Amino acid sequence: MKTLILIPLAGLVILACETKKKDTIILNYPITKKVDSVDTYFGTKISDPFRWLEDDRSPETENWVKIQNETTFNYLDKIPFRKALKERLEQLWNFEKLGSPFKEGDYIYFFKNDGLQNQNVLYRKKGEEGQAEVFLDPNSFSEDATTSLAGINFSKDGSIAAYSISEGGSDWRKVIVINAENKSIVEDTLVDIKFSGVSWKGNEGFFYSSYDKPEGSELSAKTDQHKLYYHKLGTPQKSDEVVFGGTPIEKHRYVGGYVTEDDRYLIISAAVSTSGNKLFIKDLTQPESQLMTILDSTDSDSQIIDNVGSKLFILTNRNAPNKKVVSVDAQNPTPEHWIDLIPETQNVLSVGTGGGYFFAEYMVDAISKVYQYDNQGKMLREIILPGLGSAGGFGGKKKETELYFTFTNYNSPESIYKLDIKTGDYTVYWKPQIDFNPEDYVSTQVFYPTKDGTKIPMIITHKKGLQLNGQNPTILYGYGGFNISLTPTFSVVNAVWMEQGGIYAVPNLRGGGEYGKQWHDAGIKTQKQNVFDDFIAAAEYLIAKKYTSSDYLAIKGGSNGGLLVGATMTQRPDLMKVALPAVGVLDMLRYHTFTAGAGWAYDYGTAEDNLEMFNYLKGYSPVHNIRKGVEYPATLITTGDHDDRVVPAHSFKFAASLQDKQTGGNPTLIRIEVNAGHGAGTPVSKTIEQNVDIFGFTLFNMGFKELPNKAVLKDFKD
Repeated sequence: MKTLILIPLAGLVILACETKKKDTIILNYPITKKVDSVDTYFGTKISDPFRWLEDDRSPETENWVKIQNETTFNYLDKIPFRKALKERLEQLWNFEKLGSPFKEGDYIYFFKNDGLQNQNVLYRKKGEEGQAEVFLDPNSFSEDATTSLAGINFSKDGSIAAYSISEGGSDWRKVIVINAENKSIVEDTLVDIKFSGVSWKGNEGFFYSSYDKPEGSELSAKTDQHKLYYHKLGTPQKSDEVVFGGTPIEKHRYVGGYVTEDDRYLIISAAVSTSGNKLFIKDLTQPESQLMTILDSTDSDSQIIDNVGSKLFILTNRNAPNKKVVSVDAQNPTPEHWIDLIPETQNVLSVGTGGGYFFAEYMVDAISKVYQYDNQGKMLREIILPGLGSAGGFGGKKKETELYFTFTNYNSPESIYKLDIKTGDYTVYWKPQIDFNPEDYVSTQVFYPTKDGTKIPMIITHKKGLQLNGQNPTILYGYGGFNISLTPTFSVVNAVWMEQGGIYAVPNLRGGGEYGKQWHDAGIKTQKQNVFDDFIAAAEYLIAKKYTSSDYLAIKGGSNGGLLVGATMTQRPDLMKVALPAVGVLDMLRYHTFTAGAGWAYDYGTAEDNLEMFNYLKGYSPVHNIRKGVEYPATLITTGDHDDRVVPAHSFKFAASLQDKQTGGNPTLIRIEVNAGHGAGTPVSKTIEQNVDIFGFTLFNMGFKELPNKAVLKDFKD
């Protein structure tokens, strides 16, 4: 029963206070007004009653956010073990964290966090034995720590730095240029930069990319013509030259430019979607030279990873779904002149460069293997890693004689290693000191059959000695899209979950990049249902093997993974007890009308493409597949009010529809982080609070009235 108190103007109603009965929190939801809004696709009318929530600048939407948060936090505040969970997460999080060092000019730079600092701090020192000093402290950028350091790039000799900041988690950036020696600001701040790095040409200036300022809301208005600019140091931004993207024929949704390490070439990549790119090159030693085309179609993903003089090295999946490295002369750079250097194998390839060598990392069932090659394509050695897991780094300038790499897996925190490039030998550079013993936990990789018989890998991590009794709280996490690979990575948050007897399971769904382009393409457009089927089959495997049961299973994912959760819970609401869609793409008929959403069409297709694509999207779009009379799992939707990647309207409309149609006692709530975006740069304090709420909600709705493993809490308090 919904008790109504009308709120004039806002068009909302909020319900009476929640009550607690028999250890269950009884929820009364706000009622979200419905406004007639209808779109017609190929003769089919689609109602969109919550369309008004797309207006992120509206006082009505702001009021709706406020009331939904009040309802959600009234519920969360009543979970009895939430405080203890927060104390444990803070305690475990409070250890020093270090990033891999990198060299610029006379200094070694590295990021460090003392433990619970909201943002990582950038330090530097002169040589390994030098005294470390703070170079940039993003914790001082804003009072609430929601302004983050989004990137930093140094001029060729390291004397000047351009760093970008993100305010409130937005993808829009400001770039500040400083003298690296004394940290004084060199010129006026550059503004309105988006989806861009900074690439220096000598010490003279740099290239960056952005869109024209959109009409309407910066957070949701469509952006689709990316332009590459050159900024000459000491000149106003308004005079920056458009290098590429300013004409109709050069119109692309994503344009990037970078200068080779020797300052000889400008490389330009242009794409209309998140997969596939064109490639161009300009000889910077000849000012009057024209752009030369390397690739003029977006049928493949290709990038120049290095050059020696005019010899270019390109990592590509053109005619090589798992990628290969080719070489070509810059004077005749088109594909008919390419020569294979590191051939394609059955495993997906990524490449780092350093000291004049290539470090080829292969994914073997989502596990890293690394080999070192010279620039003639000769394999010198395998770099035997510390264990089974994920390696990262393996990058440095040509003059370096050593480089750094990281290694981690689901139960081992990330450590840093220093590698001698000539010999391939490495030593431990830094290991974290954390109150967590990896030896108490185990990760097992299994391969399970999905609906069409395809074998899907999944890594299951938990405490040793786990009883397979079907009663273990389990989080099944997935993504399945955009050629992104989920490889084993340690998380403090997941460590706390596993301390409490929880299982953390991650399947490598189709749509990801774990097995190359074919694996990716098997989960896009009219094959997207494969991804949901793979996820459903993972849940069924965990249940069949008695790792867990439907009463103790939560499904979790963010962004495209939020879509995965939304589609799975609407297709199989019986399968899980808890659903946790974060910053999800949930309205598949309108996703492409916001910000850069149209760039996701390679994976999704759009409702305007044709009748078949419209019907397919409508068939699984989470917002459009919530049905009255169905009991959906306990659902905590999470988003940020400044998310301009996946606009929060997706989550708002999904929450409003679920609350309107939900049957039964499972709660349907939305937690909206204020002054936060898609996730990058979120302060540690907010990250901890978010995860405490997610875990608290999950365990409480699995029936736990106290934490499963109170002994852990006693140990750390003692």
